[in-house]
Amino acid sequence: MTRHEQDADFADFVHASWPGLYRTAHLLLGDHGLAEDLTQTALAKTYVAWARVRERDAAYAYARTTLVNTATSWFRRRSWRNELPREDAGLDVLGRHPDPSDRPAVMDALAALPPRQRAVVVLRFYDDLSVAQTADALGCSPGTVKSQTSVALARLRELIGDQSLPNGARS
Repeated sequence: MTRHEQDADFADFVHASWPGLYRTAHLLLGDHGLAEDLTQTALAKTYVAWARVRERDAAYAYARTTLVNTATSWFRRRSWRNELPREDAGLDVLGRHPDPSDRPAVMDALAALPPRQRAVVVLRFYDDLSVAQTADALGCSPGTVKSQTSVALARLRELIGDQSLPNGARS
């Protein structure tokens, strides 16, 4: 495959994958601008490895894993802990027709979770990944995903109740 064909193939991939990656980034970070930066960074890292991607069906999972790992490295930075999410940041997908009045509460509740728990909730319930896929994306065991999910959902219930949680996250 020529360089031009690879670039065209990658451009098609970006157009198809941007909305899902951006949504995941926004849910992880709670800020539109930072979500765009994270998505672009993850896609740039994916582009560097594009020639090595043998199966195009696996490219989205690779890009999503890159996105989550990049977000995790951002969370480790000391400056990250000094940044506060904006109140007007909204949540795009709740798995049902959202009540717009729930958005600030859900975003605040997600922001209150530790980064690993937030990533587990976003990947499991908003990206609709299985426990195994989430574990693979985060580089941890399925048991860790299950325990982090349980603790995160309990905390979200304390903060916002069951009615604002996506349908799949309710008991």
